[in-house]
Amino acid sequence: MKTDKVITLEHGAGGEASRALINKLVLKYFKNNILARLDDASALVMRSKKIAFTTDSYVVNPVFFDGRNIGDIALCGTVNDLSVKGAAAKYISLGLIIEEGFKLLDLERILKSMAARANEAGVQIVTGDTKVVQRGAADKIFINTSGIGEIIKEMSPENIRPGDVIIVSGFLGGHGMAVMNARHNLGLKGLRSDVAPLCEITRAVLPYAHMMRDLTRGGLTSALTEISGSCDLDIEIDAGKIPLDSVVKAASALLGTDPLQSANEGKLVCFAPAAHAEKVLKLMRAQKYGKHAAVIGRVLKTKNKKVFIKTSVGARRLLKERAGENLPRLC
Repeated sequence: MKTDKVITLEHGAGGEASRALINKLVLKYFKNNILARLDDASALVMRSKKIAFTTDSYVVNPVFFDGRNIGDIALCGTVNDLSVKGAAAKYISLGLIIEEGFKLLDLERILKSMAARANEAGVQIVTGDTKVVQRGAADKIFINTSGIGEIIKEMSPENIRPGDVIIVSGFLGGHGMAVMNARHNLGLKGLRSDVAPLCEITRAVLPYAHMMRDLTRGGLTSALTEISGSCDLDIEIDAGKIPLDSVVKAASALLGTDPLQSANEGKLVCFAPAAHAEKVLKLMRAQKYGKHAAVIGRVLKTKNKKVFIKTSVGARRLLKERAGENLPRLC
């Protein structure tokens, strides 16, 4: 494909150019027996009587960063939303809103990344839609993905009990810092987004878990705040036990940001009975994306819906979400 070819309004008009885009590019990476029919709606087979369904839209800026792109986030984000609910992700829809003038070569890079992630997660893209808007009506490309999965064991805050341990699956804050670095051309070395499918981790620990949540916008702080509010129990974590990469810590200190409030796209928090803590930790660490998993805290008996953090000097303070959003468009 020539590097100077770009998306035009004709690609979204439903005619010959549209069909060529779908047949020569989209089906090149996502062809399967369901999608190949190009029906208005896909007929799907589900064994379970209970399914999980999720949808999200992705508008990350910049579109490409540290070798990854918006396609990685869109595919993994939807798979992860299903996985932490306790479902086996099966089917994904793909909606593309593309700005006129977007390079076809860049679109192919995105689709190729999504295909690789779908293959890794064992899911199929089974339906989709493409719209092209005029220059200035969007920012390069927006992606919507919806996903369906079969629930194996439903995860819910209602399952959480006092005494449960809190485990995170690895180093936190990498995605938010990597996107900020790329967006503002900061030139900081060693920052990498953690975007990854979490289905292997969730599948391994599901028999022992009470609750899981992927740590996206707002990071660990927002996730724990939401969960504490939902289960009506207090949570306490230990700052010294939270896994943070040295590069992320250095970048956070330099930029004055909190890595616990920085976005992740390949990390989760798991609540499990204390009796299963070592088992869950061992299972996480045996997975590709869980090698740095760590127990970071516990659920308390008190019911004030608060999250506390023990600091390195032994103090105990309330963990609060930031009032505003200082890292817009991370996903």
